Amino acid sequence: MMMKKQITVGDVDLKWDLETGEVLFDGGDVVFFWISAMETFFDSIREISGVEATKLVLETTGYRQGVVVGEGFREMKNINTSNVVEWLSNTYAPAGWGKVKIVEMDEETKRFMLHIQDDWEYKMNQRKQKELDGIFVPSHYAGVLTGLFGTNFWYSVIQYQNSENPYSIVEYYPSDVTVQSNIHEMSRKQEAMKIMELERMVDDKTKMLQNLIKEISSPIIPVLEKIVVVPMIGSYDEDRSEDLIITTLSELPKHQAQYLLLDLTGLHKHISEHTARLIDKLGAASRLLGIETILVGVSPELAMVIVQSDNNLKKFECLQSLQHGIYYALGKSGRRIV
Repeated sequence: MMMKKQITVGDVDLKWDLETGEVLFDGGDVVFFWISAMETFFDSIREISGVEATKLVLETTGYRQGVVVGEGFREMKNINTSNVVEWLSNTYAPAGWGKVKIVEMDEETKRFMLHIQDDWEYKMNQRKQKELDGIFVPSHYAGVLTGLFGTNFWYSVIQYQNSENPYSIVEYYPSDVTVQSNIHEMSRKQEAMKIMELERMVDDKTKMLQNLIKEISSPIIPVLEKIVVVPMIGSYDEDRSEDLIITTLSELPKHQAQYLLLDLTGLHKHISEHTARLIDKLGAASRLLGIETILVGVSPELAMVIVQSDNNLKKFECLQSLQHGIYYALGKSGRRIV
């Protein structure tokens, strides 16, 4: 078989070298006449979709185009495992796709080992000195074999062509892996990533709200000299209880407080045993600092709870309103509002 061929069409000289897979158009590589368009196409996908999505798009496109080619030649040439080796090389080299060769073939299992050299995708990446591996071309041949034999083929790249390797080595084999399954897998992965991002945002917002609640739920309010009010609002779990005790005890000395007014107005109608123990514990700790605790904002319902509680809350002075508590603290300290 003649490996080199030259013809002239009009004023254009075309030369083929099937040994190297090179096709020349008036002395220049014919691939470069259309490769820039593909390069722009690939770069646009990368800019819009990102690296991972680009790989899937190119892989899917290459594979599906290969299926069309394989099915077309199966009908025209009656391709089978006995003549596919020669057909593959003779078909793609004249088209400027470089040199491709089946170097190993197992007819029983239909496993193929291909050497792919100087294909247009490799030339495209080399042209701009991009350190990118081939995606479109290897997947294209998987599609070609799928179309030829009517069995789904997939591939594994053993090595890529680069400065150290003169060609790519790709193994092809029947497989349940399909471009559709890869698309679904990536969709699920993207959905999972979005869910994780939403969860992260929720966690961040929750932490911000928790910190905000800590700051505003039980503020320390110095209403008058040596008189401090701590409003208790809502229900208290272990974390809120600990925060309340630590914050209150650390702030009381700063205000030189002598009287701590615990305002119970914002509590629910029924004080739980846990909240009652919290009040008792906070009052006892304040007493150790020489500060008297006064319970204010005590409603009739809360009064009943305090009386029936196992905790000895009756030891604290209990008043109906914050105003009464302030007057009481002032009176005990020998002062009054004029």
